[in-house]
Amino acid sequence: MIEILLVDDESYVTESLKKTIPWEALNVRAVYTAASAMEAVAIMENQSIDILVTDIRMPEMDGLALVRLVSERWPDMRRILLTGYSDFEYAKKAIQLQVSDYILKPVDDDEFMRSILGAIESLKDEWEEADRYHRLLYDMKSDHSVLKENLMNDLLLGRQLSSRTIGDKLRQYALPISLDAPSFLMLIQLGSHFADYDPQSVRLIEFAVGNIAEEVLGASFKVWPSKAPHDCLVLLISGEIRPLRAEMEKLAREVGLQVRTHLKGDISIVVSPWFEFPSKLSAAYRSALGALLQHGRTNEASILFQEDYPESRYSVKSIEALYKPPTLIHLLESKQWTAAEEKIGEVFGYLEAEKAFITMEHLYEVYLCITNAYLYLVHKQGLLIHQIEGLEFDLMLNQSVLQSPERLRKWALLSLEKLKQEMSESDRYTKSHMIKQVQELVTQDIGLDISVKTIADKVYLHPVYLSKIYKSETGESLGDFIIRIRMEKALYLLKHSNKKIYEITSELGYQNPQYFSKMFKKHYGMTPNEYRD
Repeated sequence: MIEILLVDDESYVTESLKKTIPWEALNVRAVYTAASAMEAVAIMENQSIDILVTDIRMPEMDGLALVRLVSERWPDMRRILLTGYSDFEYAKKAIQLQVSDYILKPVDDDEFMRSILGAIESLKDEWEEADRYHRLLYDMKSDHSVLKENLMNDLLLGRQLSSRTIGDKLRQYALPISLDAPSFLMLIQLGSHFADYDPQSVRLIEFAVGNIAEEVLGASFKVWPSKAPHDCLVLLISGEIRPLRAEMEKLAREVGLQVRTHLKGDISIVVSPWFEFPSKLSAAYRSALGALLQHGRTNEASILFQEDYPESRYSVKSIEALYKPPTLIHLLESKQWTAAEEKIGEVFGYLEAEKAFITMEHLYEVYLCITNAYLYLVHKQGLLIHQIEGLEFDLMLNQSVLQSPERLRKWALLSLEKLKQEMSESDRYTKSHMIKQVQELVTQDIGLDISVKTIADKVYLHPVYLSKIYKSETGESLGDFIIRIRMEKALYLLKHSNKKIYEITSELGYQNPQYFSKMFKKHYGMTPNEYRD
């Protein structure tokens, strides 16, 4: 989508164009206005403007001077001049400055739209040519880049390689980095704008980002861009002279601005402290990765200097909703699909409410917990994941699942629906309906007088027959299931409440605290008081 900046000291001109031109039909996403050249420069420094439309005669800095400045700083931007004078000298200067068009006032809407469309077509042709170039360059370098990436991953993950081996490989792959050189890392994560891209497109985008960063930083440093093993891009940067912090920040911002301009999306950048390559590389990477995971994926550009955010200041919260009874595993065991969906909704509701404290590690935790519950259910039914069409649990093939809480939630609910369909089909041939009813009674009424006999009375079966069916279908006796659910709720209450032991005893349906303590110790190897201490 295109972004346009309209500049004229007569604001009624820009406001009229902004309101009367059907910008959406022209595929224009945003229209900015400025009343002076200096205001226009400020906007261009903060937005990815594609087309500049400016009046010539303005106070302080005129339109020709503005166009000249733009041609130097943003040469890819298309430039269109407005003027109330059909002066040949103006036209000649416009040609010299390579403007896209020259429009006389008063502006005719049709003529103006034709001019804008021409500039847009010119931009699209240029972008397509750049895309073809990047793809060709990507194909040419792909074989060699695999070897470079493998070496980078080995070094980042701490594989022990001799200095001689590393030096030989650096020379063999024509990498500019020298052994023992002062270095630092930039970890780059694509913003959520790129979340819907397919893996091949993401790979190409990362390659383009690496090229942009190498071009911006290459004048001051030696740069080795590579794909990192943890779903981000890594730049190993070295130089003999350590620049000031302000200079490093300026270069990082320029990388982000160039990415926004050329790729129409934002990135997050984490800058590590300086270290000695290669001996300290792995430790520096782990530390920077922790900062990146803590920062999380956003839809806004950001630059984080790791030294400003020591680990001790991180505020970490646990996701209690994941583990509060009844757990997702219990709900899936009893085929309580609606309750399971509500449980997932509760977890993601918490993530949304606490999003200021949610990190990538929290998303991993949720993913692993939900995956564990789904795998347990599938294996308990005597199946393997690949036998259920539409289920995808391999993070190596589907890393986009963890790009945002919303994408993870969508995956969790779609997978739950697939499981529901599969299990509903198999219910025709099993006694699962009765098992589901029994388990619902246990999980819902655990604090009442629950026993095999009281449950058998509610489902109108003899206790011995019910126990036999339950054992054959689940592999666990009904009595053991009741005790297990009680003990898990006891564990939760001991950990997350200040209730006395006798209160918990009563809430779980036990009459005697000593007997409850005995059962708890038998189940967990320690008394309730010992666990709480």
